[in-house]
Amino acid sequence: MNKSISLTQLEEFEKDFHRDPAKRVAQLAVTANGVNQSATDPFAARRDRFQFSVELKTGHITNQKSSGRCWMFAALNTMRVEVMRKLNLEDFELSQNYLLFYDKLEKSNYFLESILDTLDEPTNGRVIAHLLGAPLNDGGQWDMLCNLVDKYGVVPKDAMPETACSSGTWEVTSYMTRKLREFACVLRTGHAGGKTVEQLREMKEAMLCTIYNMLCIAFGNPPKTFTFEARDKDKTFIRKTDMTGRSFYEKYVGWELSDYVSLINATTADKPFHKTFTVKLLGNVKEGRPVKYLNLPVEDLKKAAIRQMQDGAPVWFGCDVGKSSTRKTGIMDLMALRPDQLFGVEFG
Repeated sequence: MNKSISLTQLEEFEKDFHRDPAKRVAQLAVTANGVNQSATDPFAARRDRFQFSVELKTGHITNQKSSGRCWMFAALNTMRVEVMRKLNLEDFELSQNYLLFYDKLEKSNYFLESILDTLDEPTNGRVIAHLLGAPLNDGGQWDMLCNLVDKYGVVPKDAMPETACSSGTWEVTSYMTRKLREFACVLRTGHAGGKTVEQLREMKEAMLCTIYNMLCIAFGNPPKTFTFEARDKDKTFIRKTDMTGRSFYEKYVGWELSDYVSLINATTADKPFHKTFTVKLLGNVKEGRPVKYLNLPVEDLKKAAIRQMQDGAPVWFGCDVGKSSTRKTGIMDLMALRPDQLFGVEFG
């Protein structure tokens, strides 16, 4: 067999394509509508109806827009339910921009400290390549959210509304990533030139000031204090002055975050069930709560989620929603999309 593609092969491929009229039908559908739209099973809506035996009122649907803050939106949406209950509010939303600001700042410090912890690692090694790969992405875990809330609290959305950059983080994150990589180079070069860790950490403080300024320009300055105003379901006017992020959280959410653990279902051989796991060099607040997961069978996750909702508490969860889900209907179903039927291939 030839290593390269021959013209004869191409002719056979072309003949094979035209032998099956279904391929031509699929071609017309996909070129006009795209893959997922053409592969969507319209009968999934018959199977997956939005009626549930346990259902909580959690407020309007929030929109992370062009940002990777799903973990942050989901967590704040669970917390706002507590605020709505305590204040008898019809609806409410917490500021995602507020925690985004501090997440980016803390991740920058976490990255620079990780660089200081790995000064003797080879520049072309896997550890440094990992750190430099995405020092400031939008993603996060439950424990990272807890670190931010424990340190900075939460504020209502109108105390720090969205900006163009918080709703579309790609631009500012790319420039900040560029700057952090430069800072990493400066710190490692300084170490190679004989500077002490104490001297390098002094340099890091000036670097963090630069990052802080960039964040203020992109997201606005986070409020130190604010006045909270709202009307409850009975049209009673509420005003609370001189609130801080911490005082607002303690008064109107008040959860002890250390009572909550993150459950996962990882079925790989190196992760036995009923054990806890972490991920090296994953975090945001240095010396904060480490990322930790308790690995359980999936049936235990289902039971825990149901019991939590039966107790009136919404459930924070994370999963890959890029597969087997349809945006317009909000359905997640292994059979919601049928690319196997569309392309006439099996996906193993």
